[in-house]
Amino acid sequence: MLLQTKKITNREFAKMVEAASAFLDQNAEFINSLNVFPVPDGDTGTNMSLSLDSGLKYLNDETSTSVGALATALANGLLMGARGNSGVILSQIFRGFSKSTEGKDELSATDLADAFAAGAETAYKAVMKPTEGTVLTVVREAAKAARKTAARDDNIVAVMDATYEAASDALKTTPDLLPVLKQVGVVDSGGQGLTFVLQAFDDVLNDREIKVSATHKPNTNEMDEMIDAEHHRSVQGNIDPNSIVYGYCTEIMVRIGKGKQVDHPFDYDEFYQYLANLGDSLLVVSDDEIVKVHVHTEHPGKVLAWGQEFGDLAKVKVDNMRLQQETIMEKDEANDDAAAETAPKEAPETAIITIAAGDGMKTLFKSLGATTVISGGQTMNPSTQDIVDAINQSGAKQAIVLPNNSNIFMAADQAVEAADVPTVIVHSKSISQGMTAMLGFEPDHTNEENQKAMEENLTTVTGGEVTHAVRDSHVDGFDIKKNDFMGLIDGKIAVVGKTLQETAKQMVAKMLDEDSEIVTIIYGPTPMKLKPIRCLRRLATLMMSWRLKFTRVINRYIHSLSQLNKN
Repeated sequence: MLLQTKKITNREFAKMVEAASAFLDQNAEFINSLNVFPVPDGDTGTNMSLSLDSGLKYLNDETSTSVGALATALANGLLMGARGNSGVILSQIFRGFSKSTEGKDELSATDLADAFAAGAETAYKAVMKPTEGTVLTVVREAAKAARKTAARDDNIVAVMDATYEAASDALKTTPDLLPVLKQVGVVDSGGQGLTFVLQAFDDVLNDREIKVSATHKPNTNEMDEMIDAEHHRSVQGNIDPNSIVYGYCTEIMVRIGKGKQVDHPFDYDEFYQYLANLGDSLLVVSDDEIVKVHVHTEHPGKVLAWGQEFGDLAKVKVDNMRLQQETIMEKDEANDDAAAETAPKEAPETAIITIAAGDGMKTLFKSLGATTVISGGQTMNPSTQDIVDAINQSGAKQAIVLPNNSNIFMAADQAVEAADVPTVIVHSKSISQGMTAMLGFEPDHTNEENQKAMEENLTTVTGGEVTHAVRDSHVDGFDIKKNDFMGLIDGKIAVVGKTLQETAKQMVAKMLDEDSEIVTIIYGPTPMKLKPIRCLRRLATLMMSWRLKFTRVINRYIHSLSQLNKN
């Protein structure tokens, strides 16, 4: 029998988001496996999970009981934590959702449908060239079904059922709309991630249990994950420990109605109000069986005693934040002293922020003039907040961002809007493009002049990479078997082979033309028995035999690149 629900309160909304975050976290690897290319670095699921986890943390920090305020906090957290294009698009869906629910204490069926419609519209506007057969198709069809149902039924459960079912149906059509998906035999990974989010929402409103794997704990399912030591560090900063009004971070989990000291039937408002008078930073999340509490207080014993009046204590955690702050400040002072010894006396006029993985690449980009190298790349996209922090902490009057990966473009775009100083993006899609772009930078030029010159340099380089297939597949006319090597030229599969050396040789041959002069080779760990340097020297010999003018960048950077980290 269909449940009858007329409104979504702050408690239902918080449960919906927490459930979605847990469900995405559990299914992240499955979503990753839907990556179109059979490479071992599909990261859509990871990006969406980390992005929503950031949104949930912002929501948990919001003290208002208005759904509109919670939705705004969720959207802000998603924006600043957005990783990769999939994370940014998810943030835009909930940005539109939050704008539609602004000022609303509770949501009706019509409010919910309008919010999904606003989310779809905002997401489409955020993408320069919207492509059907992606997450955009899924959110549009889901929103359409929500509005159609809300027009004839004021039951929110019915609206959410229709929303999730339409998303599932739209997801199944993505291979018909995007040929590359049909070639590989998968649905769109971003669309699958959004469908999981809507499924979790639907399960909560239908009062269905969301089963989360016992071997894969959700990042935010427990209080100690939601409010961790790093959170306190970011909140406290460098304040005097003695100025902390409420010194004990107290967390409890109560099994409602269980135990020998139960004196009260559980009432959320009564339970919440008593704790609100004991301190600040209060967070109370409950369902029919469990209530979780986080509060900063001077009387942790009273918090524990109050919880026991409603049930037994399944979990207790008390941290002395004044002691934590003293430790943090001691470490910060030591770090500041170390940084002062190496820090430049004056901040640069223009900061160049670039993204790359590994100590070798960091050394290389620093040698080319980069101010900051953010650790990241194909397998771990930095968040919008990571890029914003790098810009703002540079101390420069203006900044240039080199993403070096097209999946970071949208997060970089968001960072440009949020940064404190004028910032432009040079749309480098690979490490080789990023290196070439750096050669066009002139310190005394304006941001716009440098952007133009550096973008022009991108057209002079061709990027290739060799990786291995993690599953059988058929892409772009190639029959690919698991563990085959693939040579990708500017992101497109160009060569498939059985050995690393042969694949690299064929890939480079396809990259060359009559104007080719310089080849730069960068390598990291390899699963092959053939040692990387041995393979590269053979490749160099082969290219020399083609009378190619070969610049041995290997010899120049081998000491740093040999330590290149795994992504």
